[in-house]
Amino acid sequence: MEVTITILGTGTSQGIPVIGSSHPVCLSDDPKDKRLRVSAMVEVMDKRFIIDCGPDFRQQMLSNKVSSIDAVLFTHEHADHTAGLDDLRPFYFRQGDLQCYMTSRVHRALQERFNYIFTTKDKYPGVATLEVHEFQNDSFQVDGINVTPVLADHGYIPVHGFRIENVAYMTDVKTIAQGEKKKLKNLDVLILNMLREEPHPTHLNLEEALELVRELQPKRTYFTHISHYLGFHEEVQQQLPENVFLAYDNLKITSN
Repeated sequence: MEVTITILGTGTSQGIPVIGSSHPVCLSDDPKDKRLRVSAMVEVMDKRFIIDCGPDFRQQMLSNKVSSIDAVLFTHEHADHTAGLDDLRPFYFRQGDLQCYMTSRVHRALQERFNYIFTTKDKYPGVATLEVHEFQNDSFQVDGINVTPVLADHGYIPVHGFRIENVAYMTDVKTIAQGEKKKLKNLDVLILNMLREEPHPTHLNLEEALELVRELQPKRTYFTHISHYLGFHEEVQQQLPENVFLAYDNLKITSN
């Protein structure tokens, strides 16, 4: 079954360019050096899933002319992955209640941050209604499509990636337990976070990400969640191994 994944954003929590930064990458004219906050869109059969809706969600939907979605999958609760929750409203107005998949931890965090969305008392007119499905760490079905969550460690909190068919999307990873790595074997495509060359307490750096790729041996790997400190897109790409690529905003990848 063919899977198409559109990389909606490839930047860190600040995006690139960083506000007020004079770093050379932030001043670059290369479109591939301009990175919105990290997110992805997965299309399989006739279904369309969004992974995370951060603060650039509206712009990402407009840029890709997305008029409908079938579900939103959340990796974790951080703002760069959830701050666009209110911008789900246009889809709600057209489609009705929206299917959202998240852990109980993420659900609690969003209930606190977006209480006006989740309240059942005196709800403000025009607020989207989300149909929340809590998952743990077992495979689940979304409109007949099998989704396998992959638990990882984000330094201080848990984070989930997702495998759909032979494509896996893993962001904000620092470490993955051996048992969870088994879920990431025999992949056609792995999308994986890789922040910069220097070590970081909550994200894979270049060396760590490449080591994980060597261990998992996917056919192709695309790095995302990239900092401006990594360097210019084209220069970094030339230094990467065969079948390992820097993703860029609006890149479309198919599983075969």
